[in-house]
Amino acid sequence: MAHPRSLLTAVNSHGHVHLVIGANSLAAARCSQSLAVGAKPILVTPGPAHQGGLLPPALQVRVDAGEVRWVHSSPGLYETYLETLGREQVDGFVDAVFVTDRDHCLAESVARACMRRRIPVNVVDRPDLCSFTLLSTHTEGPLQIGITTNGSGCKLAARIRREVASALPTGLGEACARLGAMRRRIQEGDWRIEEAATTAAEETLLQTTETTTKAPTTANMTLFEDDSYDQNATFNQLVLPATKNDSDAAKTRRMRWLAQMCEYWPLKRLASVTDTEVETLLEAYTTQAASPPEDRGQTSPSDAPSQGRIILAGSGPGHPDLLTRAVHQAILSADVILADKLVPQGVLDLIPRRTEVAIARKFPGNADAAQEELIEQATAAALAGKTVLRLKQGDPFVYGRGGEEVLRLRAAGFRDGQSLFVLPGITSALSGPLFAGIPPTHRDVADQVLICTGTGKKGKPPQPPGYRDARTAVFLMALHRIVGLVTELTDYTAEEKEQSKMQRTLWPLSTPCAVIERASCPDQKVIRTTLAHVAAAIEQEGSRPPGLLVVGRACNVLHTHVPASSDSTTTSKPWSVEEGFANLDLGSISPAGLASLA
Repeated sequence: MAHPRSLLTAVNSHGHVHLVIGANSLAAARCSQSLAVGAKPILVTPGPAHQGGLLPPALQVRVDAGEVRWVHSSPGLYETYLETLGREQVDGFVDAVFVTDRDHCLAESVARACMRRRIPVNVVDRPDLCSFTLLSTHTEGPLQIGITTNGSGCKLAARIRREVASALPTGLGEACARLGAMRRRIQEGDWRIEEAATTAAEETLLQTTETTTKAPTTANMTLFEDDSYDQNATFNQLVLPATKNDSDAAKTRRMRWLAQMCEYWPLKRLASVTDTEVETLLEAYTTQAASPPEDRGQTSPSDAPSQGRIILAGSGPGHPDLLTRAVHQAILSADVILADKLVPQGVLDLIPRRTEVAIARKFPGNADAAQEELIEQATAAALAGKTVLRLKQGDPFVYGRGGEEVLRLRAAGFRDGQSLFVLPGITSALSGPLFAGIPPTHRDVADQVLICTGTGKKGKPPQPPGYRDARTAVFLMALHRIVGLVTELTDYTAEEKEQSKMQRTLWPLSTPCAVIERASCPDQKVIRTTLAHVAAAIEQEGSRPPGLLVVGRACNVLHTHVPASSDSTTTSKPWSVEEGFANLDLGSISPAGLASLA
């Protein structure tokens, strides 16, 4: 059964005129809501029934204070008021109407009159007459969260709103204001850079031409993308070192960093951002991407740290219950935790309040410098005698730069098993497919698993693997360049063609595949399709890292669903989308139930 849905919007009602019909407690609430958003409520009541000031006390106070204009009326004048009591800018039409009177004849008459004039109208207890409804809202500064059940139950909407609000960290509204101010400052700074570059280009053009006519220029109106919808497939697109001074991606680097900060930083961390930290962050990130620091050379044995230790650990695919006991113990005992930005909130919530926590300041074009910064922070803390936990997502040695960090820490004087320890984590390369119902190996279907990266060092595409009928390939760090990856799998690369090395077996476009994002987390998403359609699916459905791509016949072993045909006669998508994950609550299973699973 299809349930009705509404287009949720936020309306700037400042200065609008709202007509409130009725004289009851609900009318008082509607007037208060209008005043709260800067609108001008006009209360209209039937003349004979409510003359003499017989209004609810809350309404009478508003009227006496001049906040609400009160108009006595006869039923025949309601339609006239719709066209005469409003703003001059809209020819006297009111901007919205709230009918709180329960007179059905009156409600129907007013609603139809509003609809004929395309005036938004809300009628109490009559969803069939409403062109809009009000949400149950939580407000904190600029932050507003609205819940609607689309007429299924106002009380339930209020309950859900309270539950959502109670789960939010304190201070989140103030954080929204601070981050909003940061966004505006970054925008202004980037626009100034853009204008300066345009002016310099124009001056150069004038100096190199004989004409005195100034050539017309077009402002780069695509500098900032609309962020009101789910992020698209280019959200985490790489900024390559060779292009970071002149590409559009480099121009938007600061804004993309802020977007990633809002996406990946834990809400508790965002809520605690101070004005001083905002200034520090702007100073650190509004300059050009820093190059990796020069190699400082190896530390001599005499400089080796004598106290403290560094633990490099993997936090698994996402769900906190998938931490190993060793990593969990390290989280509880560490003095300092340096976490990658992809470590999910559920894992970070396990960190004791006393522990110092820092989130990796990685953003497009600055990964190497941020990596070096983490090494320096870890080294300094360990030399001060502290236990440092370097917390990574997945497994640190499976495309997590764990080996690189070990080499750097060894060069700084740390010793394996003495002051340097590595703890494994469950890699998403194998657990991600499991949570999507995909067995990477399955007799008669897949006898091998190949774990690959979709992005090599410095963003260079790695050599694509060849096709084998019984092979499952899992690609990490690949979704941001899915078009290129699919092209490389299904066709020979330019290098292969140039060198006449076309022995690799190409992957058929009909090969089943699946995109798995945020495996084991509540917002897990799985897209099931084929190589022919996976790029279009990601572009249309959006992408929220961390994610991976699984390719091979194993994708269809436990799922009989076949994506719809791409024939032009059908409107069905050639892919399916599954959202949400709630199958790891082992605490809800009784001991007898667990025994039955053995």
